Amino acid sequence: EVIGVKRPAQAHGMGAALGIALEDEARRRGIRELRTAATWREHRMLRFLDHGGWSLGRNQVIDCPIDAFAPREAPAPAQDEPPHGDPNDYSAARSCDFEPLARDVVDLRVLRPEDVEPVARLDQRIIGRDRSGFLRHALAEAADGFAVRASFAAWVDGSIAGYMMARLDMGDFGRTSPVAILDTIGVDPRHGRKGIGRALLSQLFVSLAALRAERVETVVSHANLDLLAFLSRAGFGPSERLAFVKRLD
Repeated sequence: EVIGVKRPAQAHGMGAALGIALEDEARRRGIRELRTAATWREHRMLRFLDHGGWSLGRNQVIDCPIDAFAPREAPAPAQDEPPHGDPNDYSAARSCDFEPLARDVVDLRVLRPEDVEPVARLDQRIIGRDRSGFLRHALAEAADGFAVRASFAAWVDGSIAGYMMARLDMGDFGRTSPVAILDTIGVDPRHGRKGIGRALLSQLFVSLAALRAERVETVVSHANLDLLAFLSRAGFGPSERLAFVKRLD
């Protein structure tokens, strides 16, 4: 997330030593890959990552200013409206300016620690691997007050049909203002085309505006075209930050 060395102590290998210590600890814990991101304008940081053996990642960093989402937000589709268009399109516009927005018709609730298991099961069904440890840790951070998080679940017929987890980052490489990091978002395929993904994003942006965050950032695989298209329609675009990766083989 962050590394720094005082200017008088720079150029003496201290940053490299910190990097080696991080890698050693990561290997001890069974971690096989390190990831980070830095803005392309931070030339010294880019040189440091290059000399440290980091490579440009295949994932794409995208972001969206908080005030850019609302103008794109379309009314929720009518319940009796037949599906149409792209099955992953959660944001198809309609003509009436006074219809309810997605977050007004979807049952959204703040994620609680007891929601971890159903969310983890749904998450595994969507992405194909178990991330229950990450989800449990993220919710525990919020419950213990160690992190400012904005995480929500969408409920349909008494069960969780969608989820979203985000956190407020107060500073990182090249950042000068609070930025929200969208860690994960998912919708049960059985409840697709109901505006659930759009409703979760809508609630996130409303909450972050109250926290005075200026933009939302996330990292998406270049191969996840459906998610990239969904976020693009919501106002996300390429960030000035680049993703980097280092394998610990």
